[in-house]
Amino acid sequence: MSKHKTLKDFEQQIRECVKCGACQANCPTYGSKRKEGAVARGKITLAASVLDGETKLEKELLQDMSMCMMCGSCVTVCPNKVPTDQIVGAMRRQITDEKGMSLIGKGVETVLGHPKLMKTLIKGGALASPLLFKKVPESSGLRLRFPTPIMNKRTIPPMAKKTLFDRFPEFIEGKPGMPTVGFFTGCSITYMYPEIGEKMVRVLKHMGFSIYMPHSQGCCGIPGLSSGAGKLVEKLAENNVKVFGERKVDHIVTACASCNGGIGEYYETMKADYDAFAHKVVDIQVFLQQQGLVEKLAALPKWDKRTRVTYHDPCHLRLQGITKEPRAVLKALPNIDFVEMEGAGKCCGLGGTFSVYHYDTSKDIGAKKIPGLKESGASHLATACPGCIMQLQDNINHAGLSVEACHILDFVNEALDDLKEGR
Repeated sequence: MSKHKTLKDFEQQIRECVKCGACQANCPTYGSKRKEGAVARGKITLAASVLDGETKLEKELLQDMSMCMMCGSCVTVCPNKVPTDQIVGAMRRQITDEKGMSLIGKGVETVLGHPKLMKTLIKGGALASPLLFKKVPESSGLRLRFPTPIMNKRTIPPMAKKTLFDRFPEFIEGKPGMPTVGFFTGCSITYMYPEIGEKMVRVLKHMGFSIYMPHSQGCCGIPGLSSGAGKLVEKLAENNVKVFGERKVDHIVTACASCNGGIGEYYETMKADYDAFAHKVVDIQVFLQQQGLVEKLAALPKWDKRTRVTYHDPCHLRLQGITKEPRAVLKALPNIDFVEMEGAGKCCGLGGTFSVYHYDTSKDIGAKKIPGLKESGASHLATACPGCIMQLQDNINHAGLSVEACHILDFVNEALDDLKEGR
């Protein structure tokens, strides 16, 4: 029996859509494509039609359902809070059950379902990248252009030769008497941005916590949800709950907004006994406030030379109402000048596997963040999601700006030395 909610489970909420159009102005895909099938109320109409047996899963419906990043922008403005993102997920799972997985979906299922294969592919890509990719710009070595027709001119970060799990043991002892914190690393941090994971470990160690980072943990499941791979998500959830249950942890901290939404918010909606696990999940920015580190940072003297930084709200945090905490961290830091940018809450255009299926649309959505970024005058665009970092840097590269997309932990880590020295 499936552990996911089905389309039938959402029937009452589907009927509550009054077609008011509030979602239209906030839907990134509609803003790009201007098609009714791309907006939330259009998808809800299709979902109701499928429930009533009036519409079958034909090619046009499949295309409309693929045009959603599940970012939740529509949910935040819906007067009846119709969970369109979850309904689209249920539709995609039904499509997979009836029509089978797409080619890209099969690739996602194969790689994410086999961590050893993922590690092999990432390491192989790191070794082969000088042959397969072009540096952007040619002299920088900072980004690589992805040379495939499906994502023509997509730029990606250089692949790490050593994963996060190669760099740290599963358990790191903290100060005597301090509790143990679980670190859910996620695929992007483990394999593509291990330096973010290193900074997370340093921050947690500075605070005195013991750290449990099971190497057998898997993907949070968000790419699987995006692809309609329900069985894969069930497998991943079961494994993650199991491995983090092998040691007593007081919190399970994430440094990736997508992972936080996956193992926290989504696991709670599943038809399984995952509540105890999900309730321990906390975003690192929220955790830093809860533990008093933000207050300590705010008390430090400001640096003479500070970096001008702005912030992008990842959808998976924004949808949970986690918007003040990241800004509180940035405003407290002595090494930066934080400036708000217009459009900070707009989606970057990644949307899980959406940017693979619809890269041109994804790029068009991301480009809408550029005017606000330019106006901010910031040299760095901080966020709390590695996926957003990759997408934002791609947007920045295509706009020809000399701005670096980075994680908030970069600046927290930089300021730790001041706390150690008591300055």
